[in-house]
Amino acid sequence: MSTNPTTVVHHLPLTKARINLGQVVHRVHVSGEYFILEKDGIPVAGIMGADEFEDYLELQDPNLKEQIKEGYREYRQGKARPLEDILAELRGKTKKKKK
Repeated sequence: MSTNPTTVVHHLPLTKARINLGQVVHRVHVSGEYFILEKDGIPVAGIMGADEFEDYLELQDPNLKEQIKEGYREYRQGKARPLEDILAELRGKTKKKKK
């Protein structure tokens, strides 16, 4: 899930979040909302959807970061190919394998 300009970030005291955890999780899952949990007014944790969190964790991988950088460099150098060409090539290889 990507960040949407209409996404709202809520700040919530930890004690209130604990009491309403089911509702908070439901809003995160269904509406894509974010919650910053605070203890004594200090932000200590955040709640976001699991899919988005997994994407975030993947992006922390140095190897993946390098692959993204390399792909972008190749794109800027004009080495990108139209998706239609790639799909046609893949379909051609698939047909050849079946014969």
